[in-house]
Amino acid sequence: MKALKNWSLAEQTETGLALLVEDQHALVIRVLEHALIRVSLLKDGVHRLDRTWAIAPNGDVPWEGRSREDLSGFTCPGFSLTQENNRLQLTTDCLRLTVETPLALVWEYRDTANAEWQEIARDRPQDAYMLGRRDHRKSHFMRRFDGERYYGLGEKTGSLERSGRRFEMRNLDAMGYDARTTDPLYKHIPFTITDRGPLGAYGLYYDTLAHCWFDLGNEKDNYHPPFRAFRASDGELDYYFSWAPSVLEIVKRHHWLTGGTAFMPRWGLGYSGSTMAYTDSENAQERLEGFMAKLAEEDMPCDSFQMSSGYTAIKGKRYVFHWNTDRFPNVRALTNAYADADINLIANIKPVLLDDHPLYEEVETAGLFIKDSETGAPEQSPFWDGNGSHLDFTNPEAIVWWQNNLKEKLFDKGISSTWNDNNEYEVWDDEAVCTGFGKEIPVGLIRPLHSQLMTRASYDAQVADQPVKRPYLISRCAAPGTQRYAQTWTGDNYTSWDTLRWNIPMGLGLSLSGFYNIGHDVGGFAGPKPEPELFLRWVQNGIFHPRFTIHSWNDDGTANEAWMYPEITPLIRKALKFRAQLIPYLYTLLYRAVTDGEPILRPLWLDFPEDQLAQASEFEFLFGTDLLVATVIEKGAESRSVPLPACPEGWWDFAGTTWYPGGQMLDVPVTQDTIPLFVRGGTVLPTAGPNTRSTAPTDKTRTWRIYPQNPDAPARESRAYDDDGVSANALASDHCLTRMTLSRHSATVMLNWHMSGTYKPAYDQVDLWLAGSSPLVVNGAPTSTETPLFFV
Repeated sequence: MKALKNWSLAEQTETGLALLVEDQHALVIRVLEHALIRVSLLKDGVHRLDRTWAIAPNGDVPWEGRSREDLSGFTCPGFSLTQENNRLQLTTDCLRLTVETPLALVWEYRDTANAEWQEIARDRPQDAYMLGRRDHRKSHFMRRFDGERYYGLGEKTGSLERSGRRFEMRNLDAMGYDARTTDPLYKHIPFTITDRGPLGAYGLYYDTLAHCWFDLGNEKDNYHPPFRAFRASDGELDYYFSWAPSVLEIVKRHHWLTGGTAFMPRWGLGYSGSTMAYTDSENAQERLEGFMAKLAEEDMPCDSFQMSSGYTAIKGKRYVFHWNTDRFPNVRALTNAYADADINLIANIKPVLLDDHPLYEEVETAGLFIKDSETGAPEQSPFWDGNGSHLDFTNPEAIVWWQNNLKEKLFDKGISSTWNDNNEYEVWDDEAVCTGFGKEIPVGLIRPLHSQLMTRASYDAQVADQPVKRPYLISRCAAPGTQRYAQTWTGDNYTSWDTLRWNIPMGLGLSLSGFYNIGHDVGGFAGPKPEPELFLRWVQNGIFHPRFTIHSWNDDGTANEAWMYPEITPLIRKALKFRAQLIPYLYTLLYRAVTDGEPILRPLWLDFPEDQLAQASEFEFLFGTDLLVATVIEKGAESRSVPLPACPEGWWDFAGTTWYPGGQMLDVPVTQDTIPLFVRGGTVLPTAGPNTRSTAPTDKTRTWRIYPQNPDAPARESRAYDDDGVSANALASDHCLTRMTLSRHSATVMLNWHMSGTYKPAYDQVDLWLAGSSPLVVNGAPTSTETPLFFV
């Protein structure tokens, strides 16, 4: 590695400038938006990988990737450029970037209050940029300052605030991880947010798929002031710098930059059953059919079941697309029964063919595997049930093969949704050859891309099979952009109270990194089966996540099931039914995520950045902007401390019996039945009636739960989104959006609402429920909560 010091201005363009560095390399700066600037360091003036699959501000990227020179989707506003001595200064409406000598960048923003420039970030003054002389390693070093707070990096363990730690991006199948310490994990998300408090916040997204590290204060060097580091073993040093007054705006901009969130069907928000134990049983079909019967017997709401890979297993080995007909003697009877019950089956699929797979020779002959760097034969990697080869999803023929098998082995048998699993691509021959859509790429440059392309291949296949419906997919491994296709979760967690606790900041880290549609394996996946109290508390927490799945591979072979402990089954049933009643609110949150870029899971400080209680919060979160979730996460707890952030509207307990001013720590007594949940004043919460399905046709009862704000606090708007839950064109055409504005003057609560759109929901009236006992006026007319609103 060698530090880069000297530079000269080589060119000014309409979108930025190019520097000649050390008379050999190029540093290209592009103004994409007034508050978004891209910096690219090109060794010898050329890209190591001239394509990106993450950047998608105006729709999805081509299969073969988007050219790094493509600036479509950005406004590329004008800027000014000045040069004086050994400094160069580029200025937009709100950012000023100074290039100093030795090579280092300084970032400032314009304070709108006094029109002065304030420094927000700067590179380390010496050795800020380094390049490998004989390889393609790259490093970037920036200054650290007292009081900075670091967030992002996706599903990382430990505290949500990342200061003082070092993290690695090297996607692994980390089954049974420690939710406090294990690193790396499943996903590759090289994005950080730096919160500078009153100076605002900035995001740094390094657009690379190569193995890389982030050091956020763990490393010290006597010859440099405090610094942070990004290091990559290969690939690009191509980063996007974004500034905004708040962290929330940075989160939303990154979500937009990487293509947004998939709009999945409504049923995907319901409870989804799963366990390895069923499909690993020799009577697997009988057990899956028994699950349906047990749901009816126990009166449990459920919308889907995720079939683990045991349906493909022979003598303990998994063979993707190969049915074990002993375990499943009549697949069509099973899928028909689930369809009749309106429960969606989701099949586990894997991108590795074991070397004794019945289709291995066919795939090898067709050249569809990633190839060994030395022999040209299919690469061989250890898989948990043997050795196998990974499909090359940069080969169009492999994509076609995959989609044909999905059609024949799953879709034609009545299973239309996919669970894209074990797709971390642990290929440790870094130079193994990928087809690269006609331009070969070593796998070390793009390992996590394969998981994304695998998921996209499944997505497109599902769309082709059912073009009028929105597809539902899950993917375990992910890179920025995967959220355009699939829901995800935090992998194969370990069953413990610690995991229940620390999965909360892990999920919030994913949400801050642009992955909004997420969840955890409820009850714990690996290790001992959960004790009754732990299982109950996990369910009570899981119902407040977009992906709500009880899943397991318990050491004793048992399955985590909603009815596994009769002594707590009534409380589990109550939690599941409460989740079902929250579906209209959660579906609206999904709509807001897709259309407005609003995170679904939010740390308290995201909406209350000035509040000290919110800043200190680690294990509480906002579910949307209106519900504060503080579930019980300690064994034997008799109380729960709940921070209520300061806000003029105040907070209600969910039952609507007590209003609390914000800015206090509340001590809530708890029993097994208690789910501490608070609603922000000024909220109108849309809820459903008792229902065993999350589908729109069964949602025939609607209640607006009205939580008035403190008198004379500002009015607040709530929304409720409805459509048929499945149509691919719902956002563009047939849907219904209700806007509800709640205000309060003295003792009177005033609700004004307006419904727009062409879709007619299954409900034709709305029941009004009011927290407290104030008079209620609806659209200017005094109204009783005993009188429902009728729609025509």
